[in-house]
Amino acid sequence: MSDNSQHPQESFSLRNITRELIQPFIDLFHASRALWGINLSYLLEGLTYFGVVGYLVIYFTDFVKLDDISAGQMVGFQTAGITLAMLFLGATVDWIGVRKSLLAALLFMLVGRIFLTLGPSITSNTGLWSSAHLVAMLGIVGIVLGYGIYQPACYAAVKQFTTEKTSAMGYAMLYAIMNLGGFLPGIIAPPIRQAYESDKEGMLAVMWVYVGLTVLGIIVVAIILTKKTIEKTILEVSTETKEKIEADKKEDDEKSAKDRIIFYLKNFPIRDLRFMFFIFILIPVQTLFAHNWLTLPVYYKRAFTGVVADNFEFFTNFNPLLIFILTPMVAALTIKRNTYKMMIWGTFVMAFPTFILALGPSIYTVFAYLTLMTIGEAMWQPRFLQWVAEIAPKGMTGIYMGIGQFPWFLTKVVTSLYSGWFLMHYAPEGIAPSQMNTETMWFIYGCIAMVSSIGLFLARGWMMKGFKLKYEG
Repeated sequence: MSDNSQHPQESFSLRNITRELIQPFIDLFHASRALWGINLSYLLEGLTYFGVVGYLVIYFTDFVKLDDISAGQMVGFQTAGITLAMLFLGATVDWIGVRKSLLAALLFMLVGRIFLTLGPSITSNTGLWSSAHLVAMLGIVGIVLGYGIYQPACYAAVKQFTTEKTSAMGYAMLYAIMNLGGFLPGIIAPPIRQAYESDKEGMLAVMWVYVGLTVLGIIVVAIILTKKTIEKTILEVSTETKEKIEADKKEDDEKSAKDRIIFYLKNFPIRDLRFMFFIFILIPVQTLFAHNWLTLPVYYKRAFTGVVADNFEFFTNFNPLLIFILTPMVAALTIKRNTYKMMIWGTFVMAFPTFILALGPSIYTVFAYLTLMTIGEAMWQPRFLQWVAEIAPKGMTGIYMGIGQFPWFLTKVVTSLYSGWFLMHYAPEGIAPSQMNTETMWFIYGCIAMVSSIGLFLARGWMMKGFKLKYEG
């Protein structure tokens, strides 16, 4: 009797859950051409960026002949430099618009990737501060400048091209699409690399493919994101009238450069202590992102044999595939959940699996770690990016994205300073995997990552006082 009486209620709840899960995808499916143009561009750039960055430590050790510590610092120069560039260049989209910002960014990255790929072919002088090193650094500078404009421009575009109903899924899908691109190098790179007699020749061939994909990305933006398409999309998704939009545009045009600068300075978020705590407490857990390119590729090559070592690109880029699958699902299921509580649980679920790697190198611990930490990443990372973009005052999305990413700059710098030392001491090149002590390395990394969730939990009373009113109200 009790089972029958509960059945309709259970069925009703199941229908509600199913509708909540499916409806955001339906809304996004009907999104504008401009939004899908951004997603396609981000897919290509995710493929190219993650493909190149996954090679960089090996590139600097094998081609430029740097040691592990210096190679890690060079990768840190690029990844941290990108975040620092966002701080200074993030406002570009606020000043010149989405389309021009994306084209300028991709041109910078194209030049940078050409220099990086040409370096080993045009000079044989290797070592620290050699000509090979300097050419590679020129390439990295181009990528840094380009990506410093590109990512803020993409998130500003999502804010412009989505409605209130589609914005949460729009940010989640952008993050997921980038990570789908980040997985594809694991499929594309190994057969190309293995088709050549040496890994070095094969790696350069793969990097030329990434140069070609950057050119394709420029073509996509030029053809799909026309000025007419962007203007039409903004009018369609806006809840304001056409007259109000034109009035705002006129008001913006009338502002002098001095007025804009004063407005930017007055509205910098550094005066909000909760905001500053919120972004800086995430540094410990974000070190795990940095280890994806600073530690994991080398870890797979040195601590493993057979399938894992031979296909290290696949395992390095397996996390982005999971992010592509899980992020939209998690976003749909948690769209109404409290942002701060999602941050606590998400950072915990991401950090804790690091201790699984402390059990020792095996394919089972690797897959368990990658799966569980990715669930945690899908819980908090897109929500953080959405939150930063949504709280930004009108016309300041780019600079808010830059400020919000500044701790990520510090994360990349700090992690790159010690990751090489840990590899040299716990997974040194030239010894058998059985003689390594990677367990201690991952245990220490797990303890570092857990600081974020613990800090967020302990500060929840202070943070929640103003958090709901300001950011969720």
